[in-house]
Amino acid sequence: MNISIGDLSRRTGIKVPTIRFYEQIGLVSAPPRTLGNQRRYGQAEVDRLNFIRNARGLGFEVDDIRELLQMAGEPQSSCHQADSIAMNHLREVDRRIAKLTALRNELARMIEHCGHGHICDCQVISVLAGADSHIVESATALGEPASSAAGLRG
Repeated sequence: MNISIGDLSRRTGIKVPTIRFYEQIGLVSAPPRTLGNQRRYGQAEVDRLNFIRNARGLGFEVDDIRELLQMAGEPQSSCHQADSIAMNHLREVDRRIAKLTALRNELARMIEHCGHGHICDCQVISVLAGADSHIVESATALGEPASSAAGLRG
């Protein structure tokens, strides 16, 4: 196989700039080039980029993917380290889910307490304005900045 970066992008579902970025950070080796300076890729790059795409789809960070790729190149080695990376990632996913669940519950409570009448009596506006700061403080305690907890964009 001797394909261009565009063909590689189509085969893997990864955009050309992302492929170049992965080359820059060392997740994918720089490929050989033609006399016209065009990158040429083979099946190994297709397989590696599919691995990266799948790992990113599961939310793994670049450093973890780098380690997992290195382990994948040593098929007879113990998978203990790969299991450890996956377990750490699962704990982080569980932590994020807990934070989002708590945030969701606070938002639902805020909406539930809204009288659905006039803006001057609106619980949503009141909370966002800081009049009912315990909701924002509760979400902030989950590790979110107050502006994020209140749904504000800065």
